[in-house]
Amino acid sequence: MKSARRLLASLYRAALAGADPEAAVRKALDRNEIARALGAARSVGVFAAGKAAAGMVRGARGLRRSRSLIVLPKGWTARGLPRRDVVFASHPEPDAKSVAAARRAISFFRGFGRGDVILCLVSGGASSLLALPRPGVTLAQKRRAVRRSAESGASILALNRLRTALSAVKGGKLGRQTRARLVTLVLSDVPGDRVASVGSGPTVRRARGDIVRVVGSCGSGLEAAAREARRRGLAVVRRGARLSGEARRCGGLLARKAMRLAPGTLLLAGGETAVTLGSARGRGGRNLELALAAAVALDGAPGVAILAAGSDGRDGTSTASGACVDGRTLRRARRLRLDAERALARHDTHAFFAALGDLFGEGPTGTNVGDWVLAVRG
Repeated sequence: MKSARRLLASLYRAALAGADPEAAVRKALDRNEIARALGAARSVGVFAAGKAAAGMVRGARGLRRSRSLIVLPKGWTARGLPRRDVVFASHPEPDAKSVAAARRAISFFRGFGRGDVILCLVSGGASSLLALPRPGVTLAQKRRAVRRSAESGASILALNRLRTALSAVKGGKLGRQTRARLVTLVLSDVPGDRVASVGSGPTVRRARGDIVRVVGSCGSGLEAAAREARRRGLAVVRRGARLSGEARRCGGLLARKAMRLAPGTLLLAGGETAVTLGSARGRGGRNLELALAAAVALDGAPGVAILAAGSDGRDGTSTASGACVDGRTLRRARRLRLDAERALARHDTHAFFAALGDLFGEGPTGTNVGDWVLAVRG
């Protein structure tokens, strides 16, 4: 099973390459419509916000520009970016720096006018990084409302609708602060690649002449993983429905489906599940929870390995992006007196996998298009 785990790790890296934000933006800027809009502009500004903002800005490296503003999560790398243009804010919950970043973004947009173009590079995570509550709502109230919704198992679309309703910059409100033309390139982490939902759509407004394009997504990563798997001689099965709902339920379902695969077959799935938290709250995330539920279903089953990991490199409150499991995971856990059901009930999955040495990932990847589950049999 060590070779199966190495295979899944290499396919995850192929998926990351398929959702590379730098390459995606560079390719998009070569398109005639976007190149003409930028080339005809009196002045060009570059605005980027989200977990993939740094890579997306590097993809626009050769672009003629007058000013830039780049909003990144605290702890993310700003390698190769002008330090004066970079602002760090909080994720997954906004803080005072997120409010300051939103105010600075408003000032940045107001600095451009007719004849100018602002290239807007938006990725998941921007909702928390740009957080200016609408009048009458405090940041603490907004945080509590979003936290309660998340803990009840709300989907990313539902969360972003709530964030937009409570915000002074989301849902196109930031974009309406300027008369400049907006070209928005989106790295999508939401179902259906709905541009107005990625990062709560701060620059997606209904204005004549604006351009909005999705340049990368969960699907583009899965397609790259599938190509690499076929190159290695594997058959590939792609789960048609996007992953959603409770992580624990999805883990069991995918494990049972993986056990029915023909030998030499890879199963691919992508999306974003949820974890409904009760009073017990340990350290972990939706990918770790999905992986542990899969391990429970796989217990004793030979020849199947499953990797569940987030594309952004961070899973909930864990420092890992996910975990890899197989039919021997629970047997190894019992030797160490680890209780899988208790870990699931307490949502304390990080410690479980850390004890086994099965955590996967080493921190931020620089992209964010959702989560991937890869399963191989035989």
